[in-house]
Amino acid sequence: MRTEFPRLSNPARIALTLLASGAFGVGAAFGHHSFISEYDPEQQGTLTGEVIAVRFVNPHVRYRLRIDSPDGTSEEWDVQTHNVGIMRRLDWNADTIRVGDRIEVSGALGRGGVRKISMDSVILADGTRRNPRGGEVADAYTETEVNADPNKFYGATTNIYPVDITGFWSNRYKFRLTVDDLEPKPTPFTPEGRRVFEATEPWHDARKRCSASGLPRTFGTPTVMEIVDAGTHYLMLIGDQARRVWTDGRKPPAAALPSPMGFSSGRWDGDELVIETTHLQAGWLDGTGLPMSGEETRLVERYTFSEDRLSMDRVLTIYDPYYTEPLIRRRGSARSDAIEVAAEGNDCDSVGHYRDLWEQGLLEALWELTN
Repeated sequence: MRTEFPRLSNPARIALTLLASGAFGVGAAFGHHSFISEYDPEQQGTLTGEVIAVRFVNPHVRYRLRIDSPDGTSEEWDVQTHNVGIMRRLDWNADTIRVGDRIEVSGALGRGGVRKISMDSVILADGTRRNPRGGEVADAYTETEVNADPNKFYGATTNIYPVDITGFWSNRYKFRLTVDDLEPKPTPFTPEGRRVFEATEPWHDARKRCSASGLPRTFGTPTVMEIVDAGTHYLMLIGDQARRVWTDGRKPPAAALPSPMGFSSGRWDGDELVIETTHLQAGWLDGTGLPMSGEETRLVERYTFSEDRLSMDRVLTIYDPYYTEPLIRRRGSARSDAIEVAAEGNDCDSVGHYRDLWEQGLLEALWELTN
């Protein structure tokens, strides 16, 4: 089934001005293949409207702009710029443009008449003009100086910990499905937590759209886990996801954004490894849709090892304002020769899920859910 994209309406009706292709210095900044495939540098335009959605996330920061016409009708346009890292280097953050701001955006228009525009320049609500695709972008991408400390050792040092956990571990040991596996029962919801849970439907699950499962769901999956002692941190490769557990006492950076794996710090308490994680994205705790606030969620894991060091019990404690008391998940891991690592793969196909949503008339509802 082919989806028809919305087409450009009469440019005069939405105050869209088509400009000469050189008006905004089309050049090397447009060289990325994904840009060329989505936008036509030969078609430049200017839009003025109200911001109705902000998505300050990777792979591209995006805004939703509503353009009102004198006849009372309106159209919505997608405004796209760089990834979060580049925008932060340009001294841009999630509050630079807010919902409700009235802005003027100029840039290349979407190919095929799709209602989208690349933010080459913008006049912010306070009248300030910014040029996210101007010459300053090269400075944001490129470093011309080495800022490393010559007195610091940057390689991996050998750590002396109570247990050497490097190597492969099979998380099928003591496995159970990550569906309704959290204790205690019944689930101790707060009123807000119950409200969010009761409003959740199975198709809301981001995993069906091939989004990273992240924590705490990854904690319960029956995959092979490889652990590497990288000196300042443990690198945990769990299926197709990578996690860093910092062991050098560092704190989350002030500009840290929520992510599927969050920010983890680890320490040894006797023979037990204790890991604390914050800065998580909002999502689900398990396959039943138990909600996780994300920003206020805190996870504490304790890894306890058998006497022969060939297995470990892992206990996860979840602290979240959606629940009146902590929730517990228990799993195990056993040493493995990792024969299955190469065979597991990481393919994910979301086509079936989107087809189901299309047939159920839920694609528009998905847009509302994720914007």
